[in-house]
Amino acid sequence: MTEELLGLGEEELVEKFKEFVLGNEAYLNEITNMIIQQKKSLEVDFNDVLIYDKEVADLLVERPRLVIRAASNAVRDIMIEKEPDVARRLRTFYARFRRLPETIHLRRLRSPYIGKLVQVEGIVTRQTPPKHFLHKATYKCQQCGYEVELVQELERHVEPPQKCPRCGAARSLVLTTERSEYVDWQKIIVQERPEELPPGQLPRSVEAVLVDDLVDAVKPGDIVSMTGILELAVSELRKNRPPVVSSYIDVNHIESVQKELIEDITPEDERRITELANSPNIQDRIVRSIAPSIHGHEEIKEAIACALFGGNELVYPDGIRVRGDVHILLVGDPGTGKSQLLRFVAKVAPRAVYTTGKGSSAAGLTAAVVRDKLTGDFYLEAGALVLADRGVAIIDEIDKMDAKDRVAIHEAMEQQTVSLAKAGIVATLNARCSVLAAANPAFGRYLPNRTIAENIDLPVSLLSRFDLIFVLRDEPNPDRDRALADHVLSLHTDELPGTFRDVIKPDLLRKYIMYARRHVRPQFTREARERVLQFYLEMRKASNTAQGTSVMITARQLEALVRLSMAEAKMRLSPVVSPGDVERAIRLYLAFLRSVGIDVESGIDVVMTGIPTSKRERYVRIVEIVRDLEERVRGPVRVVDVVAEAEKHGISREETQQIIDMMVRQGELYMPRPGYVRRVI
Repeated sequence: MTEELLGLGEEELVEKFKEFVLGNEAYLNEITNMIIQQKKSLEVDFNDVLIYDKEVADLLVERPRLVIRAASNAVRDIMIEKEPDVARRLRTFYARFRRLPETIHLRRLRSPYIGKLVQVEGIVTRQTPPKHFLHKATYKCQQCGYEVELVQELERHVEPPQKCPRCGAARSLVLTTERSEYVDWQKIIVQERPEELPPGQLPRSVEAVLVDDLVDAVKPGDIVSMTGILELAVSELRKNRPPVVSSYIDVNHIESVQKELIEDITPEDERRITELANSPNIQDRIVRSIAPSIHGHEEIKEAIACALFGGNELVYPDGIRVRGDVHILLVGDPGTGKSQLLRFVAKVAPRAVYTTGKGSSAAGLTAAVVRDKLTGDFYLEAGALVLADRGVAIIDEIDKMDAKDRVAIHEAMEQQTVSLAKAGIVATLNARCSVLAAANPAFGRYLPNRTIAENIDLPVSLLSRFDLIFVLRDEPNPDRDRALADHVLSLHTDELPGTFRDVIKPDLLRKYIMYARRHVRPQFTREARERVLQFYLEMRKASNTAQGTSVMITARQLEALVRLSMAEAKMRLSPVVSPGDVERAIRLYLAFLRSVGIDVESGIDVVMTGIPTSKRERYVRIVEIVRDLEERVRGPVRVVDVVAEAEKHGISREETQQIIDMMVRQGELYMPRPGYVRRVI
């Protein structure tokens, strides 16, 4: 740094900043807003300072504490001149600098940056409750009443004198709390974004301290851009220990970055995106670009494309919010490419968090309250679903999760929030994300003669929250087997298979998805609305004409159809949903019904309740038989008696045994001893 730069004193800097603010109409307007809104902070763009005076801008980076103090004093002086009453009431004012030319990666925050002004980006993972920092401590002598004022610094605590400066009495100075001044204080942990994490590395994080009006400006799960001074925690120095200390950021300015707008889309990118949208059959081309290395599964790839683009989030006039995100579950035999599909989505989605069922707990998926080892403070720590807010949460092997942990996903999937009340912290965090999950069948392979609920070791309440469920079955078929083998062998040779022809590159596809989610909110045309209504009524009519009381479609599936239709329109960057988009959504819904083996007799009840309608009447009959026999014998009932009684009502021996086993698994019956059952009352 030059001698001239070091020669700038604090008073000279105050005058320079007053001249800078008063000579700029935009900042004068901002000062007026501060007076009206009773705000303490003036936000200043670093580029404006650079244009005004390069020396001051350089000094701001190199000696930030001096420059920020001078700029804050300049703001205070201007406020006193403009509105002395407001200035007297608020007392403290801040100049907050934003948009530095360089954003430093969290992994590069090393020793050379200590004491410098830095700008970093990351995701807030933890947050302490607001506390009170003793800014100006007033001590009073108990002997003579003399008062001593000490200004405290964030980085170190200033101890009061051992003796009274006036009367000399030892240890007579006592803190007067009512005469001291305090400011709000809060600590947060900012971590690398998941998409920036190098493979095989643990995410790095940095502590940041928020003071006064910055407290509670952000919450866990928010992506933030913050400017501050990298400081050392000198208080960690201890006698007879190595002089090793950690660093933290004394935050000067912090703001939430919109979660879908992480990457900038340049005008060149926008031109290429517009060209893509105007090309013919863009929807089919996007579907072909989803995991082209995996053979087949076109309907599943189209469903994944719909999940990436998403529908429109709506808030009804009565305040009820309806999600726009599409949830998809893939169930399949081993070796059918489920995990590869999930990995591709994690790579191409603008924002994605990948986790597995075995390696995730309820707290890891939703949120947790953890205690700091050093201070004993409680932190609110965001989990995977909160970190995936406005993106895609990918859960592989969801069936391997513990049953008590799976319950935590229910609220996040439908209400798209995560609520917790632990250690005195009651909070609700946003988890507005699509859930893409994969599961293996309970019996190793998918058994077509059993219902979807019996094949998957998942509760029905969770299954019913998925918009689309697809079953990937590995069945021998000469033509399909030859095509698959040719495809796999082509990947291992120099020539790429035909599926790679005319695909969109992942980087461009990611920007295309971001652009669609940012700018396109398609609305239904009258024709598209009529087509959805017609299909819904046809399916409901089929439900009435089927045996028993089966239900082919419910209001939840109707909303899923609306979301899928909007996602299809977003793929074309279209402002309206056409009947063609609705037809594609209907085709996906019918493919889902076919995939899980739902027919007119069983209806959607197989997914919604776990019991096909055709079996429900027999299920109820067996419950009545067990109850009647219990009343007759006044104790446990023999299974052979239940089977014999059921045969009189036309229910086969095998089906009776199957229903009894299911009721025992679900906890409706229990076996006090082998061969006997009893109802759980």
